[in-house]
Amino acid sequence: MTIRRRTAAAIAVTAAAATVLAGCGADGGSGGDARSSVTWMTILHTPTTPDTDGIIETALQEHTGFDIEFQWIPAASMDEKLNAALASDSLADIVAMPKPDSSTLRRALASGQFWDVEEYLDEFPNLAEIDPQTLEAAKIDGHLYGVPRQQVKARYGVLVRQDWLDALGLETPHTTEELAEVARAFAEDDPDGDGEDDTTGFYDRSESFDYNFRTLSGYFGAGSKFELNDDGEVIASFTTDAFKEAMEWYRGLYEDGAVNNEFVTVQKSNQRDAIAQDKGGLVVTGLFDASSLLALAQSADPDTTMDWALVNDVTHGDGPRRVLSDTNGGLGGWYAIPKSQVKTEDDLRTVLGFLDSLLDEESFALMTNGIEGTHYELDDEGVVTILDQPMWEQEVQPFASSRVSDRVVTYASTTPYVDEANELMTEQEEFAVINVAQSLTSETYDARWTELEQKARDAYNKYVVGQIEMSDYEAIMDDIAGDGLDQITEEFTASYEAANG
Repeated sequence: MTIRRRTAAAIAVTAAAATVLAGCGADGGSGGDARSSVTWMTILHTPTTPDTDGIIETALQEHTGFDIEFQWIPAASMDEKLNAALASDSLADIVAMPKPDSSTLRRALASGQFWDVEEYLDEFPNLAEIDPQTLEAAKIDGHLYGVPRQQVKARYGVLVRQDWLDALGLETPHTTEELAEVARAFAEDDPDGDGEDDTTGFYDRSESFDYNFRTLSGYFGAGSKFELNDDGEVIASFTTDAFKEAMEWYRGLYEDGAVNNEFVTVQKSNQRDAIAQDKGGLVVTGLFDASSLLALAQSADPDTTMDWALVNDVTHGDGPRRVLSDTNGGLGGWYAIPKSQVKTEDDLRTVLGFLDSLLDEESFALMTNGIEGTHYELDDEGVVTILDQPMWEQEVQPFASSRVSDRVVTYASTTPYVDEANELMTEQEEFAVINVAQSLTSETYDARWTELEQKARDAYNKYVVGQIEMSDYEAIMDDIAGDGLDQITEEFTASYEAANG
């Protein structure tokens, strides 16, 4: 078990913050009855809410020293409920803002309704340790309007069928050149030994432009959606030479049968089924996915020979090691603190102290596993065993998605590949590349990006499958530029200069 947070100091800060609350009103203002509670508007991803004052809520209250009033918002109605609460200013002390790419939520955060918390974080031992790259990713035009919900920054890599490599006498690939060699061998050399021409290298799906190929393009030097060019302009990565070089490389593999022919129409579930059925030996996905793909294969064939090599260090030519962040730079959203509810700096420090206490080991364990001996057991190797799955789902699972960080403790596992994936994802964090425009604003982006990106996505698909040539792709990029992308570049660049000038 890896421990990443200190707890004693966090509890001390929370206790001190609770003392500050003694003179505050129930709404966070001055005067009135003594306040010792925090209201928390958060998202529910399970069918039912836990019982009010249930075992986990009670344990969290005892541990943090706060009475906590949860206001659960079902995920299905999240946008509607949050927008209504924002419009009517009927907010809680803490408001979960779970969509970093939502223009509506970003505008709300920057509207002046919420505290900029950046200057206060260093006063709290756990909040002070938030990864600097995640903090930067969480800013909007240079301001931090909430505590970031922290995730692993870079989860994606390449899963390679190790048993197929062994059958063909090949080494595990670590460069784009080696990936291409393996992909072609998997398509041409009967790696499963059944005498049939029924395997390929990369098994991709319809979201290739957004996930699978985007990750591969990062190895070639392309950015994560937007990047800063040598002239200091914020440009779309799909217009860059690196992205186009990666496209040419991938199209060559497609032409050689080393990418599944119909990937443009393949849905995620069909992709997974095909991989479990030995149709493809390379998949670009979260490194954690190896365990679930193995389980899927074993459910179809208990005697499957599937064995995965997890690769997190692919490089291209003489280029540096890099990986595009698939989690917005480790940002899973914000815990925003509205000024209408939390009216003074002392009250703000109190709420921040509460959030800080949720970043210690005890709070994380409660919100992840529940009560030891009731919901789970922890053995000497740090492996967690859930004792009663239905009880855990009812009483504990709703709290897991409200954790302030997914990274406080990493528990050991007996499931194949899980520990290896956790280690590799942590290892590659220092090489993570994030979307430089994530913290910037552009009205044209908000209004036009979905349409423009779809045009680029369509052009990518047509190029890879050979329906258009590179000159046609570049002509489409020119059209997109004149249709709003140039304006987005101008606005993002101005926003970047203002935030960093």
